[in-house]
Amino acid sequence: MTVTSPDVNIAALDFWARPAEERAEVFRRLRAQERPLFFPQPKVPLARSGKGFYALVRHADVVEASRNAAVFSNSPAVANPEPASWVKYVYGDSLENKDAPEHTRLRRIVSRAFAPRMMERLDVLMRRRAEARLRRIVSRAFAPRMMERLDVLMRRRAEEAVTRLIRAGGGDFVELVARPFTTNVICDLVGVPEEDRQQVVRWVEDTVQYQAVRADTSGMLRYAFRNTRAMFGLRGLVVRLARERRKRPGDDVVSALANADVNGERLTNRELGAFFLLLCVGGVDSPANALAHAVTLLSEHPGQRELLLSDYDRYIGGAVEEILRYSSPITQLQRTVKVEYELRGQPLKPGDKVVLFYNSANRDESVFPEPDVFDITRDPNPHVAFGGPGAHYCLGAHLAKREMTILLRELYTRAPGIRLAGPPEPLTSTFNNAVRRLPVTL
Repeated sequence: MTVTSPDVNIAALDFWARPAEERAEVFRRLRAQERPLFFPQPKVPLARSGKGFYALVRHADVVEASRNAAVFSNSPAVANPEPASWVKYVYGDSLENKDAPEHTRLRRIVSRAFAPRMMERLDVLMRRRAEARLRRIVSRAFAPRMMERLDVLMRRRAEEAVTRLIRAGGGDFVELVARPFTTNVICDLVGVPEEDRQQVVRWVEDTVQYQAVRADTSGMLRYAFRNTRAMFGLRGLVVRLARERRKRPGDDVVSALANADVNGERLTNRELGAFFLLLCVGGVDSPANALAHAVTLLSEHPGQRELLLSDYDRYIGGAVEEILRYSSPITQLQRTVKVEYELRGQPLKPGDKVVLFYNSANRDESVFPEPDVFDITRDPNPHVAFGGPGAHYCLGAHLAKREMTILLRELYTRAPGIRLAGPPEPLTSTFNNAVRRLPVTL
């Protein structure tokens, strides 16, 4: 038996234009339902026609689906609604849309650049203030000079971003700080030349804009054209860089991936291009949104900001996790059911779609006491802001957390009085909890 919600459709774009409090109340009611509810999907131009999906809104359901890739598959696509079938043949198919064994092969090749233990070790080292000593320690601890270089560059990029804000005397935090910082970090990591970076920013913005409007016909063709141009541009850029790095390798991810050979396995140009698209959009947009949410939450909760600044090293780890839980920068992703299965009393059959709503799972009352309270000391905090546990947990999670740690330290050390000068301007999207603009004053 399929139960459909009679009074609201969370698949419709107009639902996501409602105030956050209203949306949170809808998800609270959905979590209280006996079984997952089914939602019909509006017809979307230039996308595969969806029949609808079951909404997984409880933390336990999201975790179960995340862990069970044999039943809940990322293929053919995690985007909801799905792109047309021809898209993957033009742009290449992203890592996030694959399952084992192909997902395992690709992840094995690229994961060396984002190894969690390497990131955690660097996180400790970055707290040391003597830069010369830091360089020697990192150089001895890790063979890839890329990691040492990225560490130094991230701190420099944070200094540049905060200096820009201070010189401006305030303004749009997204434009002045968050977006330039995350863009430069990813470009430094990848090895994108300085002269190409503003174009990368424009291409990323075009893909994000398309994701926001793809559930509506208004402006669809215009945004679809810009999105197509952006994806071709990003792919073409990384293929050109890879060709150069195969001849002259550098200390960057493109060099590592273009020349990677794991038991004879290499990335094709199409695979490299698809991964770069995922890295740019996920590595620039999502961390920038998380930083905007961080400033918003710490402004709206001055007691929590005061606690954080009283002992930054003690509280920043918990603060980052709570910011991610509370804001959920990525709202949802889709899975396709591969075999007959029953989830909390709801029979599922092959071909059915389920959507994992991370924003709802992160407010589940059965897991998080007082889930609507922002508390940087929350412990435990098993949020699913980077996806649930399992094979598809975000490869860049450790990098994103380190970015937040470095940028917020620089920001609140040099501009501790930063506060909102107006309400955040959200991007209406079914996919991510994005911030278009965040006016701040010093």
